[in-house]
Amino acid sequence: MTPQDALAHLDSLKDETKFESLAKHHGVDRPYLGIATPVLDQLAKDWRGDDLHTRLTLAAGLWDSNIHEARICAAKLLTQARIRPDDTPAWELLVGWLADLDCVAIADQVANAASKRVIWDTTRLDEIDGWTTSEHVWTRRAIFGATQPWTKQNRAKLEDEAIRDRALAWATILAEDHDPLIQRAIAWWLRDLSRHDVPRVQTFLEEHGERMTRSARREAAQMLKRQA
Repeated sequence: MTPQDALAHLDSLKDETKFESLAKHHGVDRPYLGIATPVLDQLAKDWRGDDLHTRLTLAAGLWDSNIHEARICAAKLLTQARIRPDDTPAWELLVGWLADLDCVAIADQVANAASKRVIWDTTRLDEIDGWTTSEHVWTRRAIFGATQPWTKQNRAKLEDEAIRDRALAWATILAEDHDPLIQRAIAWWLRDLSRHDVPRVQTFLEEHGERMTRSARREAAQMLKRQA
């Protein structure tokens, strides 16, 4: 599957009745095709194939089209637990896309794909460390999407707890970044963690909650109140 063939196939599935509403919903001026998410999921699965070089070329071509659904598909092509023989090119491609992020739906899909690559190689957290000082708000936001899996373990290992602490350190740095995107990202990360690690969330909010916006603090503490 070439990028040109994939884009032609996506175009054949477009629903023109949804163009205007999608543009309004996502708030970004780019082409939309109106293709449902389950369809994109299946296409990405079908297009992965066995050859990594071909898949990376396809993902890059879809991304460069700037079509909303094509970018979603590009990220989905790289959202996989194991990418063999070497997932380094996939990670590098994902990181290269960070500067282009400009809407929640695409940013979340890229962050989800990035999280799989970080799980596979946690030394990539060293690179994420530099995202805290990025001037690009979507790159700063991606910190919490790429580390979101570490909010979910019921029985976290010591190395997982260390990663939680590292992510909380980044949240500490960004707590006074009152861009709504960052505040929501921190709040949602803390809220998800509170389902599995109440003490860490309580401690964070006690020590740094006042530096966050009121609405973000309320969202972060939502599950704590239910568990009290």
